[in-house]
Amino acid sequence: MIAKLTGILDDFGPDWAVIDVNGVGYMVFCSARTLQAFGVRGDRVTAHTEMQVSETDMRLIGFTSAGERAWFRLLTHVQGVGSKVALAILSALTVEELQKACAQGDSAMVARANGVGPKLAARIVNELKDKAGGMAFSSPSGVAVAGGSVPDGNASADAVSALQNLGFKPAVAAQAVTLAVEELGEEAGLNALIRVALKKAAG
Repeated sequence: MIAKLTGILDDFGPDWAVIDVNGVGYMVFCSARTLQAFGVRGDRVTAHTEMQVSETDMRLIGFTSAGERAWFRLLTHVQGVGSKVALAILSALTVEELQKACAQGDSAMVARANGVGPKLAARIVNELKDKAGGMAFSSPSGVAVAGGSVPDGNASADAVSALQNLGFKPAVAAQAVTLAVEELGEEAGLNALIRVALKKAAG
């Protein structure tokens, strides 16, 4: 699974970008905010990615941070929210605004996104209020959770993603990795972090 790409912004359109990684161009679909953050052609960019595979399509979705990717995953688990709607929401709202809207039950804020009606916005807020739990994204540079902070763009963020893929809730995964980092140190490798974090999460 491709989790992150670092390369040169080769081209872009309304909802996509091509990132040249050592001569290979990867097309990633993005929110408007992500595209704006990437800058202009020729800039060096890093995209956290989510691969979506269906019977008729396979595509990479790109994000500026692991936090934005985590919220995309939460959104697409809500009935009626596909990748297109999730990206529309992330185009209209920052992850901080989205977290605040869910925490406060503000469906009107979520309904600002294109293609999101009042009923769907209410469903999103109601479902994510519980699933998000103590999750809060303080900035694109990191993922803040109750009891600790998981740095973005390194082995910690990848370990959180790995635990989520194994079925742990985002808040549980982030907290387990935070404890693993405290035990092993900031320079711990990905495999060691995952091994210790699994024990923390299961315990």
